[in-house]
Parts: sequence; C-alpha cells; structure tokens
Amino acid sequence: MMALVSSPINAHEIRPAIIDIEVAQNGGFKGSIKLNLEAMLADIGSEHDNTDDSKNADRYQQLRASTPQSIETAFEQQAAIFTDNIIIQQQDTRVPININGLDVPDIGEIDLARDSVILFSGQLNPTQPFSWRWEKALGDAVLRVNDHQQNELYTEYIIAGQSSEGVTLDTALERSVWSIFKNYVRIGFEHILPKGADHILFVVGIFLLSAHFSALLWQLTSFTLAHSVTLALGILGIISVPASIVEPLIALSIVYVCVENIALQRLSRWRPILVFCFGLIHGLGFASVLKDIGIADGHFVTGLIAFNIGVELGQIAVILACFLLVGRWFRNKPWYRPYITLPASFVIALIGAYWFIERTLL
Repeated sequence: MMALVSSPINAHEIRPAIIDIEVAQNGGFKGSIKLNLEAMLADIGSEHDNTDDSKNADRYQQLRASTPQSIETAFEQQAAIFTDNIIIQQQDTRVPININGLDVPDIGEIDLARDSVILFSGQLNPTQPFSWRWEKALGDAVLRVNDHQQNELYTEYIIAGQSSEGVTLDTALERSVWSIFKNYVRIGFEHILPKGADHILFVVGIFLLSAHFSALLWQLTSFTLAHSVTLALGILGIISVPASIVEPLIALSIVYVCVENIALQRLSRWRPILVFCFGLIHGLGFASVLKDIGIADGHFVTGLIAFNIGVELGQIAVILACFLLVGRWFRNKPWYRPYITLPASFVIALIGAYWFIERTLL
C-alpha cells in the first residue's frame, strides 16, 4: 500500500511534446515543438515518469530556476545533438531541418513545469510522403500536420521512438477509427498510470474506507459520471477554469476523502454525492491534459470517448491493485482499519495538503 501512496511531491511530470508542422505547396515547411526543454537539457527522457525519478533531478531543478537567456545558451550548445535526434524521412532520404528560433518563458512559478517552443523549418519533396520520428530518449509526442491553408493532414500521438505513418502533402491521411481509438485509450490510461499521481491517490483514498466492491462501485460510478461531464464540457470550451484553481481543488479533494476515512467508521450515504462533486473537479483536470494534446477534428467524438475509457481503465487498474494486494486478504480483519486505513489515509492526506500549499502559496 505504501508503494501506492508514496510519490515525489516536487516532481514535474514528463509530458509529451507538441509538434505542429505547416507544409506549403512547394514542400517548404515550418514548425514548432512545445516541450519541457529543461528536462531534455538535463537528459531526463521517457524512461522516467517524472523529473524526480532521474539521477539528474538536481540539474533539472537548476535549469528550471534559470533565466530564459541561460536556457537559450544551454540549448545552443546541444542544438546539433537535438536536430540529430529528429528524423524526417522521405523514402530513403533524410530531410535536414534548420532551427530558426527558441522561445523560453520567464522563470515564473518553479513548482510548475515550463514549456518552451523550438521553431524549425526545412524543405520536402512535395511529390513524396514523409514520416516523422525522434529518438526514444526525447519521449512521446503529439504530431499535428497542416497544409498552408490550415487544413488538417495528419494528427497522431506517437510513442517514444516510433515513427509516424507516411504523410502526403495533398491529401489528408485517413486513419481508421480503431487506430484513433487505441491511440487515445492509451493516452487516457497513461494519464492515470503511471503519470497521474494525484488521481491515483484520490482513487486509493476512496478504496481505503471500504474495500467491498459494492461500496467501491457506487463511488467509482459517481466519480466516472462526474468527470465525464466536465471532461466533455471542458474540451468543447463550454467550461473553462484555470489550472491555478483546478489543481489546488484536486489536492483538497484528496485531503477531504482521507480525513473522512479517519473520522468515520463506515461510509456515509453522502459519500457518493461528495465523490461526484470531486469528480467534476478532476474532469476539468483531465480536460486540460486533453486540450494540450488535442483531438483530430474528424475524430473528436472517438478521441473523447477513447480517452475517457483509458482513464477509467487506469482507475480500475488502481482499484484492482489495491484489492489484490490488501483488500482481498485483509479487509475483514479486525486490525484492517487501525493498521491500514488510518495510517495510509493520514499519509495520503499529508501529501494532498502539501500539494495544496505548494499549488497556492509556494
């Protein structure tokens, strides 16, 4: 159980890079890469779930507290290595790219990851399809390709080290619904496991008070319904709440559930309603992630449903892990509450409280 509740509280999640490419009729292209540049410079790649998992975490923290000018200087020293890791291929020919600029935001709040933007350009043969790949060390990426009139040609979430399909410059690449579906299920699942520490702790908190499936089913159903609503409304732009509000509220939801675990001997009849309300908040957090990644216009409904299913599968995996490790064997023992529920809830509540303070005051 402690392995589930322990989590680095100063870490920055390793998020996918967002790559946008616009291709002209003559094959000339320009693009941008939005990424956590400090993680790249510190050599923290996709083998880590977050920055604190790496032996280079101290170097990352130094870079995160550095000025934009210092980051630009550090990047210039490694620019050639970076471009060597980007492979744009046409048939058997590798297409060279040029780095045209770098936009690094001000330091801001160092407890939040900083997204920098790298600008690049190059020349394609307009009669041949091209593919994109970068080395596994640079992590996952979302690739979005448009023509010069901003018509979508291709959108895909690309797993680290894998290559995109061949993109033609005159016709949008038709990808199957099943391919889109699998892609976004994986994105949703990975947002919970292994990357969603706050969502994991909330689900574990729900589990701790009662490890019986009937009680868990009511709570998870209400949580699912709630976050599905706000996820959809957030992606559609009907509801927009800043992360500076959503993230502290998610931390508070963790604290509340665990404090209730400590204060109550059994589930109250209001618990599913409270979990529903908290689910509305968590759904806004899911929406911000999916907004960053984006959904291809022609597959909006498929992507939205698949992402939500991936999130649910991740949550179910957390519950099953808790049940198989603890609930299956010990839930009816007289010492289950004093030795498992109470100490685990206390530790999770402390983590949630720290996150709330970190996200509001530090």
